[in-house]
Amino acid sequence: MTTTSHRAAPEHTHPDDVPVLAALSALADPVRLTLVRELASSPAWTRSCGSFDVPVGKAALSHHFAVLRAAGLVEQRDQGPKRVNRLRHEEFDARFPGLLDLVLRAEGREDA
Repeated sequence: MTTTSHRAAPEHTHPDDVPVLAALSALADPVRLTLVRELASSPAWTRSCGSFDVPVGKAALSHHFAVLRAAGLVEQRDQGPKRVNRLRHEEFDARFPGLLDLVLRAEGREDA
């Protein structure tokens, strides 16, 4: 298969290889939490990195996605000129049962 992309394919960490503190740290950041919540409400592979309304530049957004990949929360692939995403909800839930659902349910709650 020939690729025309000049960037390297993203590296992914399987949730089984993620320590609980890394998972919690990834979910503690407000920008990353927004990304996860928006991915949770979108069909897999339909959201490109640039489609999120977050108050950060491209470099910072790339960093946030790298943290989410390293925490086993997000999988990415290149689709033409865009990088599309999916939330690894089932895989993450198998490693940390209920954690992602709790975070997603807490949306909009200050005390959660």
